[in-house]
Amino acid sequence: MSRKGFTLVEIMIVVAIIALLAAIAIPILLRARHNANEAAAQATLKTISTACESYRAAQTPTAYPATLAVMTDAGGASPAYIDDAVDTATTGNPRQGYNFTYTYLSNDQYVCCARPATVNVTGTRMFAVNESGVVRAGADAAVATEAAYDALTVIQ
Repeated sequence: MSRKGFTLVEIMIVVAIIALLAAIAIPILLRARHNANEAAAQATLKTISTACESYRAAQTPTAYPATLAVMTDAGGASPAYIDDAVDTATTGNPRQGYNFTYTYLSNDQYVCCARPATVNVTGTRMFAVNESGVVRAGADAAVATEAAYDALTVIQ
């Protein structure tokens, strides 16, 4: 008499193979997501830098914005210089795993930093940009001065 179906041992072998493949694939997928978050944070900082320069050029006398909010639709800019979602200080929601903090220093200076919402999960490095437009990276620490910005490593 012939039985059709799988034995318990065969099913256990298949489950073990699937678990092994998952154990290999999941960390790779998490690392890819982590890298994508960091790349998106850098790109967003470049966007913020460009928006700040556009905003400054439209002002008389020239001045950088006091906050990110004034460059959004919600802040009254028409048309907006940046998307409302970039202003994570106002929305309270991280953008692609990063929170963005803009610090107005003077009419001619600002510093904007991107910090991981959850360190070592959504990102490892902190990034910052100032009026020079150069993105720099460093450990997860707040950057609110030109001196702190200058202490970071240039990445672009």
